[in-house]
Amino acid sequence: MNTDDTLSEPSFTVSGRVARPCAEVYEAVADPAQLSRYFTTGGARGRLEPGADVSWDFHDFPGRFPVTVVEADPPRRIVIEWDGDATTSEGGTTRTTFEFEPLDADTRTLVTITETSWQPNARGASAAFGNCEGWTGMLAALKVWMEHGINLREGFYR
Repeated sequence: MNTDDTLSEPSFTVSGRVARPCAEVYEAVADPAQLSRYFTTGGARGRLEPGADVSWDFHDFPGRFPVTVVEADPPRRIVIEWDGDATTSEGGTTRTTFEFEPLDADTRTLVTITETSWQPNARGASAAFGNCEGWTGMLAALKVWMEHGINLREGFYR
C-alpha cells in the first residue's frame, strides 16, 4: 500500500475497441484526410510520420497546433508531442502515445492512448483532465466513424 499521497507527474490512459483491422484503424489516425473527417474539426495537415510538417486545428480550440511525430511504427504505434499547458517538458509539450493492438484475428483493434508530461499541481491536473476528455471523445468519434461512417463531432462545437 502506498501511503505517500504526493501527486507525481499526472498522466492518463484511455482505451477503446474498434471493429476494423489494425492497419485500417492506424491509417484513420495517421492520415490527415481521415483524421479531419472525424476528429480535427478545423482540419489536419501532414501525415503522422517522423519529419512530416503536422498541425491540427479544432473549432473548440481555434488555432493550429503544431504536432511533432516522435515515432511511427505502422500499424502498431504512433508517438507525438504537442503544446500543452503546465507541462514538465522544457519545450512546453506533452507526449501522446497511440497503440494499436489487433484482436479477434485482426477483425477488431484495441486503441490505447496515453498522454504524459504535466506538472504535479492544480494547473497540470486540470490540463491533463481536459486532454483526457478530448482523447476519450476522439476514441468514440473514431469508433463511430470507422464502423458507421458517422462524424460525431460535426456541428458539435459550432
